[in-house]
Amino acid sequence: MEVVLEAITRTRFGKNEAGRLRREGQLPSVLYGGATSEGGKPEALSISIEPKALMRILHSQSGANTLVTLKLGSESPRVMIKEFQLDPVTNHLLHADFYRIAMDKAITVTVPILLRGEAPGVKQQGGLLDFVHREIDIECLPADIPEHIEVDVSNLMLNQSIRLRDIVESMKWKPVSETDTMLVHVVAPKAEAEPEVVEAEATATAAEPEVIKKGKGEKEDEGEAETKGKK
Repeated sequence: MEVVLEAITRTRFGKNEAGRLRREGQLPSVLYGGATSEGGKPEALSISIEPKALMRILHSQSGANTLVTLKLGSESPRVMIKEFQLDPVTNHLLHADFYRIAMDKAITVTVPILLRGEAPGVKQQGGLLDFVHREIDIECLPADIPEHIEVDVSNLMLNQSIRLRDIVESMKWKPVSETDTMLVHVVAPKAEAEPEVVEAEATATAAEPEVIKKGKGEKEDEGEAETKGKK
């Protein structure tokens, strides 16, 4: 998915300026990449964007993996969201970072896993579907980033699993996560403890204070016997 996002270059900085921008309905942001400084590091460009527009992107199916065309004056670089910060109380956006991308260079992204179908190991054999890993890291060109990766569980029986190596069929992306990573499996439900065992444990627990009391009584009796013998 690709969207267009309007941006404005910032020339004033600091906490007060950031607060002013937020009050005016703008989100202070930074764009990384592009031109390099004298030390060879990519320079950062301070920008501001509309927070509601960014929130719509984050809530879309592709989320942070959305390819964004940033309309910035006379240029329109392709960028992706690097990270963003939310207010812990209001859940409003406080800051966002973007980075320039080259459409002909592969990048690493995290993509969610989506299960499809109904496992017979659950429906017919009474097992439980355990969704172990809900996302994986892959490498691909920016234009080939999938919104999600589907995993078909319609043939999954009890005690069977699907690992990352079982779904690597696409020529457009390759896994960065370990191919032995388990994604989903069907497990047997845990057996409940037998009532007899629980009852036996309860009886043993209840008997413990009696044993301690008897031991104490015996010691007291011995002490009294010694006192009487001395007398």
